[in-house]
Amino acid sequence: MLFDDVVIIKHAEKQDEATVITINCPDKTGLGCDLCRTILFFGLSIVRGDVSTDGKWCYIVFWVIGKSGTIWSLLKKRLLEACPSVNTLMFYQPESQLPKPADVFLLKFCCHDRQGLLHDVTHLLCELELVIQRVKVSTTPDGMVMDLFFITDTRELMHTLKRKQDTHDHLKAVFMDAMISCDIEKVGPDYRACSNSPPSFIPPDVSEQTFNLEVSDESLETKHGSGHSVSVTVDNSLSPAHTLVQIVCRDHKGLLYDVMRTLKDYNIQISYGRFTRKERKSCEFDLFIVQADGKKIIDPNKQSSLISRIKMEVSRPLRVALVNRGPDTELLVANPVELCGRGRPLVFYDITLALKLLNMGIFSAEISRHLVGGREWEVYRVLLDEGGKLLVPKGKCEEAVMKMLMGWNGL
Repeated sequence: MLFDDVVIIKHAEKQDEATVITINCPDKTGLGCDLCRTILFFGLSIVRGDVSTDGKWCYIVFWVIGKSGTIWSLLKKRLLEACPSVNTLMFYQPESQLPKPADVFLLKFCCHDRQGLLHDVTHLLCELELVIQRVKVSTTPDGMVMDLFFITDTRELMHTLKRKQDTHDHLKAVFMDAMISCDIEKVGPDYRACSNSPPSFIPPDVSEQTFNLEVSDESLETKHGSGHSVSVTVDNSLSPAHTLVQIVCRDHKGLLYDVMRTLKDYNIQISYGRFTRKERKSCEFDLFIVQADGKKIIDPNKQSSLISRIKMEVSRPLRVALVNRGPDTELLVANPVELCGRGRPLVFYDITLALKLLNMGIFSAEISRHLVGGREWEVYRVLLDEGGKLLVPKGKCEEAVMKMLMGWNGL
């Protein structure tokens, strides 16, 4: 097979039509999750999907819609990187040759403060394909902002002087004289150790509410006013070799990614699957799956566990809470981390955009990891700068952030 034939992108001929992405490559457990995550990172929505595999080779088609400024050649390159090489079918790759964790760099950005500054910096970093791993933002009394971004470079070029200078120049072009300094340096192994250190304290009542995995169906249906029920059924009667999982739920940004990452974490293989977004923004899944051993899911306990987890992940992929922190107000957003350690794309981008549109200032912000209930969570904590008084009603703020994260503004 020619390298260019692994990923084929057929562009939409009309504005209201979807772009079709076809992927034909060797299979691996979790491939669908990795591909959906890449598409989500580019800000695109999947409105239809078909997956077929024999366990060794897979054929996947996505119909996507989204931003007019999408760099399709770059998306194709990132999708190719997520696909296993054809050589993996013939050669075993020793663990010593597996990809190493990406290098982490510290970007120190000092600037005069203004409304929406943090989102504008985040937006620019996303355009440059710099992934924010952690962030520490602080504002001084004299109106200066010091942003510390721990980033990884999708292009793997940040070690070069040209890439660092290019990042500096892009920031300077946007913020001009307001930018005081911008320094980028590689961080050492102590960053990994720091990442595993105990995170900042979260009050027990907030932790229990935010990270609770035992939520009733009624709560799932009414959370954040969605008013949409989630239906997940398991059937072993329609296929002699596969378990059929059917899902009906409301659409949201990254829905297919949430389903795929759940199955990936359970080490479940999709042999055939179809995803369709219907009218009134409801979505339907038909997934023929097998366990890691190639067998159907017969055990009722395993079935029940899978159903509960899927319901939870498609209903509450993100948690949003506005809490009091002394005299101040803090916005807390959390999402589960994949077992491989990767967090959800563009969460910090959506948080800062929602707050910018609400004209709400940010005094400080941080991203950390928490291990709660046997699961790792990525937690975003934003201390709002409201001069001692929350100018936007609490419910409206939570709703606006949740709608931005779930993509319900445009659905």
